[in-house]
Amino acid sequence: MSQKILLTSKEVNIILHRLACQLIEKHLDFTNTILIGIQPRGKYLAERIKQLLEDEYQVKDVALGFLDITFFRDDFRRNEKPLEANKTQIDFLVEDKKVVFIDDVLYTGRSIRSALTAIQSFGRPSEIELLVLIDRRFSRHLPIQPDYRGRQVDAINNERVIVNWKQNEGADEVLLVSKTTTNN
Repeated sequence: MSQKILLTSKEVNIILHRLACQLIEKHLDFTNTILIGIQPRGKYLAERIKQLLEDEYQVKDVALGFLDITFFRDDFRRNEKPLEANKTQIDFLVEDKKVVFIDDVLYTGRSIRSALTAIQSFGRPSEIELLVLIDRRFSRHLPIQPDYRGRQVDAINNERVIVNWKQNEGADEVLLVSKTTTNN
C-alpha cells in the first residue's frame, strides 16, 4: 500500500477558514441556518467549522446537529456484517431552515442521497446545501455536487481518500492511499 499526503495540517487549516468565510458570505448571522454533520466522519468537520465561525469570526449561536444515515442507505441490507448506527443529534427545528450538510469526502453521492431522505424526518428545510472537504469529482454515481468544497481530488477506483482529524487521529491531514498490486 502506498500513500501520498494531499493536504498538510496547515493546508487543512487554510481551507477550513476559507469554507467558514464562504458560509458567512452566504448566511451572514446564521439566524435561519443550521449545520448538519453527516455521521460518522462529517461530524469532525462540522464541529471544526462551527468552532471557527464562533471563535474566529464571532458568529453567535451556530446551530449544529449530527445526522445518522445508516438505515437510509440503499446498500444497508447488502452487507454481510451488520451495520452499526451512529447517533443522530438534532435538538432544533429543521422546518423552513436553511440546512448545510457537512461531510468529509464526497465520493459516489449515495451518502448525501441518504441524508436528503433522513432529514425529512425532522421537517422540511427551505433549502439544503452541501459542504465537503474533499470532492472526488470523477467518482459520482448520482448527480450530486457540493456548494462548498475544500479541494477537488481526482482519484481512481483503487485509491482511497482518508481524512485524519487532530481530535481523533492526532493530526489534520488528507491522504491518498492506493493498493499496490503485485503480479506473481
